Amino acid sequence: MSVMIKESPISERGMIAEAEKALADISRVRDGVGRVIFGQEAVVERTLVALLAGGHALLVGVPGLAKTKLVETLGVVLGLDSRRIQFTPDLMPSDILGSEVMEQDEFGKRSFRFLSGPIFAQLLMADEINRASPRTQSALLQAMQEYHVTIAGARHDLPAPFHVLATQNPLEQEGTYPLPEAQLDRFLMQVDILYPEIEAERRILLETTGVEDAKAANVLQPARLKEIQTLIRRMPVPESVVEAILKLVRSARPGQGHAETDKLVAWGPGPRASQALTLCARARALYDGRLAPSVDDIRALAEPVLQHRMALTFAARAEGTSVRDVVAKLAKGI
Repeated sequence: MSVMIKESPISERGMIAEAEKALADISRVRDGVGRVIFGQEAVVERTLVALLAGGHALLVGVPGLAKTKLVETLGVVLGLDSRRIQFTPDLMPSDILGSEVMEQDEFGKRSFRFLSGPIFAQLLMADEINRASPRTQSALLQAMQEYHVTIAGARHDLPAPFHVLATQNPLEQEGTYPLPEAQLDRFLMQVDILYPEIEAERRILLETTGVEDAKAANVLQPARLKEIQTLIRRMPVPESVVEAILKLVRSARPGQGHAETDKLVAWGPGPRASQALTLCARARALYDGRLAPSVDDIRALAEPVLQHRMALTFAARAEGTSVRDVVAKLAKGI
């Protein structure tokens, strides 16, 4: 039984045909990324799911785990206009949004012209986003939410599709400005990047230290990516999955009758987490070759979708409990 979307037999057949075509395209994207990024299947899956769902992702990992390489590869494979910003404490909002400059023509007439910043890209890598000042972070994150910027009272729309993949180093926190909780909520998922397995690291050693490195090739166009994103929003969601999402998100909030959550969680995820789980579950189902999400998708996505939308109590942190531990336990209960 499905909710929210009811398809007629004809439109259902059409949707199945669209889905099969999308599956072939996604398979080519996976293969294209896999030629360059080794041994990070879960990271690639979650990052691609975030893009297919039409959102932004926060990549968290220590240096040297191919975060930058992953974003560059995705830009090439998906055919997106990609740009990178290295965030520093002295970076100003105008450095990323753009600014107006005064020009004078040959007749002496002066006028202002808008020079767009690097944010006017389809895929933006915000490298070490927590190194920029809160003012600059807010400028970027507002654009992520509104999909336009306002300079000197004039609105300038960002290109479509528009995605931000931001990175953070979880170890070095000196001289950084941690993202506020409300701004973290703008990211559809937080993707943690761990050390590769030994076989993957062996392949990295052999294939990246020679004369030639593997290079990504374009397999998709931005217009096609937008079509797949629209298809994902049309996918039916079973009632059981809707109930699992509601149960999981609400059980992660204190004051909802869940004794362990009341003890461990200071504040929990809002409705945006439910929306993110719904979109990402659809995208993951299509990524895996299915036409509808299942409860297993919710369990698999619980950590990346919820962990940056929750905070633990002081007592929980003092006992060594992590947000991942809490989310994992809640996910088992749905």
